[in-house]
Amino acid sequence: MMRPHFSRRAVFAALGAVAFAALTFGQSQAEPFVISPPKTDIAASPAPRSIVLAGGCFWGVQGVYQHTKGVIEAVSGYAGGPAEKARYDAVSTGATGHAEAVKVTYDPKEISLGKILQIYFSVVHDPTQLNRQGPDTGTQYRSAIFTSEPEERTLATSYIAELNAAKAYKRPIATRIEPLEGFYAAENYHQDYLTLHPSQPYIVFYDLPKIENLKKLFAANYRDKPVLVRDAKATN
Repeated sequence: MMRPHFSRRAVFAALGAVAFAALTFGQSQAEPFVISPPKTDIAASPAPRSIVLAGGCFWGVQGVYQHTKGVIEAVSGYAGGPAEKARYDAVSTGATGHAEAVKVTYDPKEISLGKILQIYFSVVHDPTQLNRQGPDTGTQYRSAIFTSEPEERTLATSYIAELNAAKAYKRPIATRIEPLEGFYAAENYHQDYLTLHPSQPYIVFYDLPKIENLKKLFAANYRDKPVLVRDAKATN
């Protein structure tokens, strides 16, 4: 018989921010800071491009990129595992191979992949933690960049090497670079979660600070009105 699975962020919502903050004292991310951009980048192209990024709970990752200028759409979903198991109840067990991830579609004329990765390493998550972010643990919360083209893999690999060589962090970067074999959009109730539930304790404690850090550290790339999945669906 399968044991019921309860994610720690669900427990957070049940207990409330104050109580859970006491339980997870010392587990929140370190103060973010701006790191150097990659020395090389992918040349701008006329057509939109996309990259799939995993960095813990997809609510916050999606929220950051929805507030990033040049991003056309940011969709929460699953990557790294088979299509038939790409659903929240299965992925949350940590046994499917998936990571909670976000597909970021962007306009290369407005923002480069290098800038997107700079934001990823600076404010989206702590890249020195592999299978953990904040209160969430397991391979489904791993730090990973899923690439579909050789130039994406080359850029991500060289950028990580640059940051490690410069000792940008106190510990080595644990982010994996994995081939994108499929991206599966998450359930509708996960889309635009940060915007729709700004008072949810998990969002308040762990994710809204990421938006503030984006605004503070990348002011030129920040936009106040997020680009939402539900808005894109309404116009199609």
